[in-house]
Amino acid sequence: MNGKTPEQMEADIAVQREQLAHTVDQLTAKLDVKAHAQAKVTDIKHRATTDSGRPAPPLLAAIGAVVVVTAALVWWRRRG
Repeated sequence: MNGKTPEQMEADIAVQREQLAHTVDQLTAKLDVKAHAQAKVTDIKHRATTDSGRPAPPLLAAIGAVVVVTAALVWWRRRG
C-alpha cells in the first residue's frame, strides 16, 4: 500500500482525530452566541464600573450631561 505499518496508520489516525476534535471545539466556541454575549456584557460592566463596583466617573459625567441636555430641551420647548 503506502509502506506504513498498521501501528503507524493507527497513530496517524489518532493524530488526525485529535486535530479534528480541536477544530470542532474551535468552531463550537466561535459559534456560541450566548457565550459571546455574556463576555460582552461582562466587558461592558467592567469598563462602566470601578473596582469597588461603583459607576465609573466618565459614565457619571455622561449621564449627567444627558440629564442636563434633556432638561434644557424640555425647558426650551416649554418656554417657546
